Amino acid sequence: MYSYIKGRIDHRAADYFVIDNNGIGYKVFSSLSTMDKLNAGLEVKVYTNMYVREDIINLYGFLTPEELRIFELLISVSGIGPKVANSVLSALTPSKFGVAVITGDVQALKSIPGIGLKTAQRIILELKDKMKTEEAFDKHEQQINGTNDNISEVVNALQVLGYSASEAVKALKPVDVDNLDIEDVIKHALRNLGKMK
Repeated sequence: MYSYIKGRIDHRAADYFVIDNNGIGYKVFSSLSTMDKLNAGLEVKVYTNMYVREDIINLYGFLTPEELRIFELLISVSGIGPKVANSVLSALTPSKFGVAVITGDVQALKSIPGIGLKTAQRIILELKDKMKTEEAFDKHEQQINGTNDNISEVVNALQVLGYSASEAVKALKPVDVDNLDIEDVIKHALRNLGKMK
């Protein structure tokens, strides 16, 4: 229903903030990583998801489209609700989460409060299935400067975040992939993707 809201932060609580847009205060639940960046009076653009169930209608919002994408992926996993999704986003950046899913790092997910072994395994299993195939990446691989064996993992992690393989490859072209670890390569690529918008 709402793609994003632009407005001024009216106030914040432990797990939500109120954003004023033209005299209407929207109560928006969020992750700690977003909440930590918000102060009363700050003008922001918040990417949102309207979560609707039989007994609840809540608005969830984040400062980046990547965080929103991870939130929406997580709540699509059977047994994962918004609170657990926010716990994941409070503990892991989108890039770290993407790497954890791509590499099957159960321990990284299991270390998050509210995530047990079976839930961590289910997240990895279900979200790997939702990722696009590497076919598109194979066509563009030669365009990336570098020989890093982790390039395909980086492209897949960016696809988890909602980008196409061609967008990922374009964002990776200026990155020194040989001298950075996976997470740093993803961070640089995300910055480049942000500039492309």
